[in-house]
Amino acid sequence: MMLTSGCTTFDAYTGEEKTSKTAIGAGIGASVGAVVAYATNKDEKSGTRNRRILAAAAGGGLVGGSIGYYMDAQEAKLRKQLRGSGVSVERVGDNINLIMPGNITFSSGRAAIASDFYDVLNSVVVVLKEYDSTLVVVSGHTDSDGSEGFNQALSEQRARSVSNYLQSQGINSVRLDAVGFGESQPVATNSTAAGKELNRRVEITLLPITK
Repeated sequence: MMLTSGCTTFDAYTGEEKTSKTAIGAGIGASVGAVVAYATNKDEKSGTRNRRILAAAAGGGLVGGSIGYYMDAQEAKLRKQLRGSGVSVERVGDNINLIMPGNITFSSGRAAIASDFYDVLNSVVVVLKEYDSTLVVVSGHTDSDGSEGFNQALSEQRARSVSNYLQSQGINSVRLDAVGFGESQPVATNSTAAGKELNRRVEITLLPITK
């Protein structure tokens, strides 16, 4: 899977393109790169992931120029579905990242999905069902409060909670993967309450399944 340098973020409430100072400072798209590296490494180790996905995905794999068009259409649908939700849509090359901050996802220190978060996830499910030629990687992230070991475990539990919910709503399990990055991928400073809230997040990264 290849990443290009192009990266666009859209305001979660207006749907308009914006430049985020936080994103610029943290190196926008860095967490997407971490997910891609993880997925690529896991695929190389198993040697079967892509074949299993292609066998299970109703839409099959994408090829050549169709990839960009397919992800463009999916991105537009996600922006429409998630407008006003508090979720930011980030595009890095042919990958789409949904950034879900801590104020809408989980209570502090908990891995149980917040009640208001279900509607957001249901909106994502609608698009995932329509565009089924994507690998869906759910990644959990924390701020730096607490021990590194606790944060790693919590991030993994949160990612699994979201992944399990998506599966329960009909998303094929073969498309889903969950990974926790603990406190290792901050997008803001951990020295302020606002920064910590941004770092306590779940991201859903959509990677095109190619033949």
